[in-house]
Amino acid sequence: MKKILLIEDDIVLRENTAELLAFSDFEVITAANGKIGAALAIVDLPDIIVCDIMMPELDGYGVLETLSKDDATKYIPFIFLSAKTEKKDVRKGMDLGADDYIAKPFSEEELVSAIKSRLAKTAILFDERNSQKNGVTKNNGEITTLNDLKNFFDDNGEVFKYSEKDIVYNEGYSSNLIYLVLKGVVKAYKLDEQGKELTTAIFKEDDLFGYTSFTHNLPYQETAKAIQDIELVGIPKSELKNIIDNNHRVALELLELLNDNITGIKKQLVQMAYSSASKKTAVTLLKFANKLNTRPEDSIKISRTDLASVAGIAKETLIRTISSFKKQGIIEVEDRSIRILDIQKLQNMY
Repeated sequence: MKKILLIEDDIVLRENTAELLAFSDFEVITAANGKIGAALAIVDLPDIIVCDIMMPELDGYGVLETLSKDDATKYIPFIFLSAKTEKKDVRKGMDLGADDYIAKPFSEEELVSAIKSRLAKTAILFDERNSQKNGVTKNNGEITTLNDLKNFFDDNGEVFKYSEKDIVYNEGYSSNLIYLVLKGVVKAYKLDEQGKELTTAIFKEDDLFGYTSFTHNLPYQETAKAIQDIELVGIPKSELKNIIDNNHRVALELLELLNDNITGIKKQLVQMAYSSASKKTAVTLLKFANKLNTRPEDSIKISRTDLASVAGIAKETLIRTISSFKKQGIIEVEDRSIRILDIQKLQNMY
């Protein structure tokens, strides 16, 4: 019988929820606030934790942060249960490492289904970790290439969907997840002292992002935002570390990927420092065309702010340059869409 720790300060809801979980063949232990709940988790080591957010003594976010720092409890599946349903609250919980988020009021079927799903996923990941330690990998094949690793993301990761302009994570947030882009485009950026965005990377379909350190618990070093509707799949950084520890060829390919990223950033910095506005704009247009998987004759739908941020020039300068390209017949502009008419001329500006 699986053991559930239910942390909820509302006594009626706590007792009713505990009763329905008991009827579903779970062993239930309860706590009236976050401080008591965190202490019980360390002592009783439940199979899963269902926790309210707004509580006295210690809120749900604090419970999760506390248990994430303890080796004995950091892998216990954690589900937030709360009336706070705004996107920023959901995102904060997931960024802290929560496995799921259920909004009040909820149905018995919804809660039980979420708990069983998380327990099943945990069991699968546990089996896979043991298999990897014993030299056995999924599909009887080693994860030896970056492509194998991406397949692992597809098969085992958590799917996330964001709308255009949604924040995936903020700079300074705990870096619990590594992401693979399944659909759409993501930009990573930092803010300067004046609050101006400096785009540091663009990630398209089949790109990995969100990695800071594979060995230390460093926060995200930049903010990631959807620049069109996106679908991502993420796995915990701890899972990726286990794969790297047992598959050194994957580690080498990731090092190569990191090296390519650093080389690209260096080229971008040189371009921003020394190139003309026309060259910067031409390079950026071609870069977005490549990242968005478009043919030269297709339109690029991208904001002028994002174009200027990547090019490293003022938005006003970019607009003047775009206008000049339009007059020369190099591009065609309609609202937010830009179509490249003469790719050769853009390439000649390198």
